[in-house]
Amino acid sequence: MFNSKTKWTIRKAAASDTSAVMEIIRRTAFFRPVEETIAQEVLDQACTADGGGYQSYVAETGGRVGGWVCFGATPCTVGTFDVYWIAVDPDRQQAGLGSRLLAFAERQITEQAGRLVVIETSGLEKYRPTRQFYDKNDYTLVACIEDFYAPGDPKLIYTKVLASGQPTSPHQSP
Repeated sequence: MFNSKTKWTIRKAAASDTSAVMEIIRRTAFFRPVEETIAQEVLDQACTADGGGYQSYVAETGGRVGGWVCFGATPCTVGTFDVYWIAVDPDRQQAGLGSRLLAFAERQITEQAGRLVVIETSGLEKYRPTRQFYDKNDYTLVACIEDFYAPGDPKLIYTKVLASGQPTSPHQSP
């Protein structure tokens, strides 16, 4: 049983985490096969020596991976970072792990002189819990591009301004 008191360790993702992360991606049932392929490519690149511009971390407890976050500096910007992926095993959702991963990413971004975080998601109804998660974590919906992913599937863009030296989230740190 996992709950908000479960002790999670957040660490850099390693190539040995790939199968566990990809299983989480599949089990969320949010992503199309092409998106799963992209997640695999991003994770593989992030686990190389230079990371390919991606910073990838997993949360684990008892030797089991329960979540993944991947972010990086946005090219051609000053202090802007994208959170490319965040996924939590469905059996471990609603216990604060996603918020802990996101807060961890925000702290890492702040330490790298990051000032703005950008997250994109779908406007489809099945993504409502995802949007509520971003709202709960103080992200602001700043744009909607209709029919972006497909007809009837808008792209929603959320941002959060990080205050240098200030806590980035009201949630407990890992």
